[in-house]
Amino acid sequence: MSYKVRIKATGSYTPKRILTNEEIAKTVDTDPVWIYDTLGIKTRHIADKNECTSDLALKACQNALKNAKMNVEDIDLIIVATATPDRSSPSTAAILQGKLGEIKTPAFDISAVCSGYIYAQTIAASLIHSGFIDNAIVVGAEKFSMITDWKRRDCIFFGDGAGAAILEKSNDESEILTQKLYADGKGWENFTVPGGGSENPISHEIIDQNLHTFRMNGRAVYDTGTKVLPKAIRECLDETNLTVSDIDHVLPHQPSWGVLKKISELSGIPWEKFHTNMEHYANTAGATIPLVMDEANQKNKIKRGDIVLMIGVGSGWTWGASILRW
Repeated sequence: MSYKVRIKATGSYTPKRILTNEEIAKTVDTDPVWIYDTLGIKTRHIADKNECTSDLALKACQNALKNAKMNVEDIDLIIVATATPDRSSPSTAAILQGKLGEIKTPAFDISAVCSGYIYAQTIAASLIHSGFIDNAIVVGAEKFSMITDWKRRDCIFFGDGAGAAILEKSNDESEILTQKLYADGKGWENFTVPGGGSENPISHEIIDQNLHTFRMNGRAVYDTGTKVLPKAIRECLDETNLTVSDIDHVLPHQPSWGVLKKISELSGIPWEKFHTNMEHYANTAGATIPLVMDEANQKNKIKRGDIVLMIGVGSGWTWGASILRW
């Protein structure tokens, strides 16, 4: 027997500190106006030194549980999508579980960077669909400021934050209609953190060269995202027998206005259906989709029965798409 799956509730959290383009321009050769006009970013939130990824995730989960009117003891599974874990071991999900309370809920991380939430949601929904669990909390949480070289021009792209969604069995028309995941490992060098892993373990040399911070080929990100996501959207529409006009909302990963507007053009989905918040939060990687989803949900922009499309592309390359009826 299989079960339908829906999103019951959402929650999010962003750190208090706000870093503006103008502040960055004081130490990096960049133009605040260009950043906004090209990328759509004005500010980003930056976590405190003593604020870990699990702390951001904790607050997003607590908000989601409050909105769902559920206790943490009711949750059957915790998945955290993150590229910036608290530690290499244990998982951030395990640390989060311990912070949530005296529970024994299974918990694990996945790493797919900006498409991480879609990957995690697909895993959780599949387990609910099969009847293995009744519900799950899926979190996208990132502290990208800890792997950013603030002397490089690409420091403008990312911010910190977390978003969470509670998935459960559905007994009504609300349900996830389809989810698709993809990867192409040939693109792994286009967005990477060279140091800190088994290939290049942490050393004085790695730190001196800032190889523990991210490196990004912005042109490759643009070219890949605008190539693979319109195709993924088409495959999801075909599988659900829906058309572009049936889509009411697009909840995308937040790479830049340029990438998303090109995807809008190529897919035929009007730009006004795309929800964006990079103006205030920049790109929060695995947290982008659940963060923008919670924002739209809390403002009642998404109504019951609306058809919602999620899309994201991340390092690897990894990408994914999902369509659900709210």
